[in-house]
Amino acid sequence: MSDPVASRLDSLPKLTNQALVDLWRRLFKQAPPNRLRRDVMIQILAHKIQEDAYGGLSAEHRRRLKHFASRPEADHAAAGSFRPGLQAGTRLVREWKGQIHTDQVGDRGFEYKGRRWASLSMIAREITGTRWSGPLFFGLKTGTGAKGRPGR
Repeated sequence: MSDPVASRLDSLPKLTNQALVDLWRRLFKQAPPNRLRRDVMIQILAHKIQEDAYGGLSAEHRRRLKHFASRPEADHAAAGSFRPGLQAGTRLVREWKGQIHTDQVGDRGFEYKGRRWASLSMIAREITGTRWSGPLFFGLKTGTGAKGRPGR
């Protein structure tokens, strides 16, 4: 049986601009912001679809985000890591060259395209054909320079 959420995510890049706007209006009950780039709209819609299906941020995370947003001048790096550990069942989604890739965190590694993988970096290499930091590729950490290439 196919996953309906994954199917919806896979279909997003194939939708016309008008279909994306219509979907935005259905999900957010308002029109999208003017001049919102298509690729950004697709990412926001993908997030909203997953949030509706699997739930959003916990109350604690919302509280911490509000706290950080109220103090933009503060050095938040000193506050420690905001990202919790990945729990089994978590789905990671990444668009790469127009295709949506979804993998799931398991108790002992990751599942991607029906196979078990020991690391996210192995999956990122499978998708891109080049060496990548898996956490960087899937947006779990940020980086710059040769080792921390931004996503494409």
